[in-house]
Amino acid sequence: MDTDFQAEISALRATFAQIEAVSDPEKLRARVADLEQQASAPDLWDDQDNAQAVTQQLSAANGELERLASFRNRIDDLEVLVEMAVEGDDAETLAEADAELAQVRKDLAAMEVRTLMSGEWDERNAVVTIRSGAGGDDATDFAEMLLRMYLRWAERHGYQTKVLDTSYAEGAGIKSATFEVNAPYAFGTLSVEAGTHRLARISPFGSADKRQTSFAAVEVIPQIESTDHIEIAESDLKVDVFRSSGPGGQSVNTTDSAVRLTHLPTGIVVSMQDEKSQIQNRAAAMRVLQSRLLLQKKAEEAAQKKELAGDIKASWGDQMRSYFLYGQQLVKDLRTGYEVGNPQVVFDGDLDGLIDAGIRWRKQQESEEG
Repeated sequence: MDTDFQAEISALRATFAQIEAVSDPEKLRARVADLEQQASAPDLWDDQDNAQAVTQQLSAANGELERLASFRNRIDDLEVLVEMAVEGDDAETLAEADAELAQVRKDLAAMEVRTLMSGEWDERNAVVTIRSGAGGDDATDFAEMLLRMYLRWAERHGYQTKVLDTSYAEGAGIKSATFEVNAPYAFGTLSVEAGTHRLARISPFGSADKRQTSFAAVEVIPQIESTDHIEIAESDLKVDVFRSSGPGGQSVNTTDSAVRLTHLPTGIVVSMQDEKSQIQNRAAAMRVLQSRLLLQKKAEEAAQKKELAGDIKASWGDQMRSYFLYGQQLVKDLRTGYEVGNPQVVFDGDLDGLIDAGIRWRKQQESEEG
């Protein structure tokens, strides 16, 4: 076996040291101590939203510390495994060490990507909305394929998701869907998925067997927190209530529990139908509306800064990825050039390579602009 284990392990330790420096375990431990003090307050659950935020942040901080400690132990264990294999001249154990080295290297690269996320809201949960675009039944079917793709991706990582709203198409698929991903750095991770996605395939809905191109838009926003202050006047809202519906327009609720909020100054519309009561749906819709307004405010501020600097660029998120399901069978990210030669594994949730390349690309863009 030609692997230079000593050099490889030294390289792993050097990369891990950089990751650890950015993660700052001392700062994490101080944060855990502060959150534990908040969590032990006798009146913590008097404010349920705040209590959930505190416990979730505490879990995330502890999880990050455990991840760092676990990874350090993995590198130590790998080194011991190599020493045992070499001393015993054991080819089988050496092969096991080689396989573990490859896995550690892969997992370390994923951890390294996390350190590239330093945006204001990158640590937050994400709210993702998928909307079908041009392409008729193919587009609504594509939107549903993307919804399944992201939910499968989250499932692979053990992330909690919740579908908040689904608008079904009259034919195949969905017109739109909104869901939450509750995990540390969910927004920072998934925000590189925002933009226009394009599908090219032989349409299963047409009789001519000709290629059909369809589009879907993906929007990713950070989940609002109680510390965010976006005031929304009641006079700026139009509120509609209606019955929740399923595929084909079928009613799935006998009461008018679904809620649609229209923010009149901006025209932003948010619908919620997942919760059982109108009050719960309205509260969920308000959270998403506040998140969108918060993101819009920041985008306007950033655009103004660029305009003042004389540097206006088109949004990097538009027309960001193509999925080819005919001939060459390929998924290609148009920003990074990253390609996957098996579209089915991507639609089954294997997105990490595409996402990691997107995060690295974004960081490079920020460095060049900064």
